[in-house]
Amino acid sequence: MDRLTEMEAFATVVDQGGFTDAAKKMGISKSAVSKHVSALEARLGARLLNRTTRRVSPTEIGLAYYDRARRVLTDAGEADALVTSMQVAPSGLLRISVATDFGVNLLSPVLGDFLREYPDINVNMVLNNRYVELISEGFDMAIRVGDLEDSTLRARKLTETGRRMIGAPAYFEKYGRPQKIDDLNEHKLLHYSNQSNGNVWKITAPSGERRQVRSAGWLTVNDGQSLLHAAIAGLGIAYLPSFLYADAMKRGEVEEAMPDLPMETMGIYAVYPPGRFTQPKVRAFIDFLARTFAEKGPDNW
Repeated sequence: MDRLTEMEAFATVVDQGGFTDAAKKMGISKSAVSKHVSALEARLGARLLNRTTRRVSPTEIGLAYYDRARRVLTDAGEADALVTSMQVAPSGLLRISVATDFGVNLLSPVLGDFLREYPDINVNMVLNNRYVELISEGFDMAIRVGDLEDSTLRARKLTETGRRMIGAPAYFEKYGRPQKIDDLNEHKLLHYSNQSNGNVWKITAPSGERRQVRSAGWLTVNDGQSLLHAAIAGLGIAYLPSFLYADAMKRGEVEEAMPDLPMETMGIYAVYPPGRFTQPKVRAFIDFLARTFAEKGPDNW
């Protein structure tokens, strides 16, 4: 007889408290359940159940075997579900949390390609600049830039973005260009208000030393695109990811404030709740993003 069937019959008898209810649960006859359990006991050479006219209960050995058998059956069920899910066309509502800067500049332009490739998926993309709790807030996944704070989530690195201090040529003509990190204290800085550490820039010096620049800033706003526009307008120096400033730099609208400093690098990740297998709609979107950004990099946007 099939070992899994024997295990299932035994575990169901324990769960249901008897052969009659186990037979109903499994959709087979009571005698078939009894034969499966008897065959299991014979193969193991041990009595797993105490049988009386009124009740059935596991023996000490049976209880220990039940714990392991139930785990095996659960794993087998999940393995079947995994295969089934991988063969089903991705479909359903996909709720995504994305930082506003990344969503507006990079996701929005490519969403049409994804939806045409997977017409049975409906996307609800929520743009915000706060850290969301995926499970409690009902999100299937999120795109996050920078260090990952929640280690309980599963993550796949999609690519990287650089981060540099940039300003308009007109600004540097008027106020000069900082020559060393300490000079930034004398400049007009443009800050991103959603940083967890406040108006503090963490910068790597040419020596490799990590430095911090703290300044009230001339402008503070919770949107990177607005900071870029302010920098282009000559209002000050902004510290932005390369996917935001790359096009403006190619057009000559902004320049690096301190070209000799090492470029800071941040990872861009798709994060999603933990589990034995990933929902097809989530897996499809992550694979799409990985293909879309495969050629991107810290200084290639």
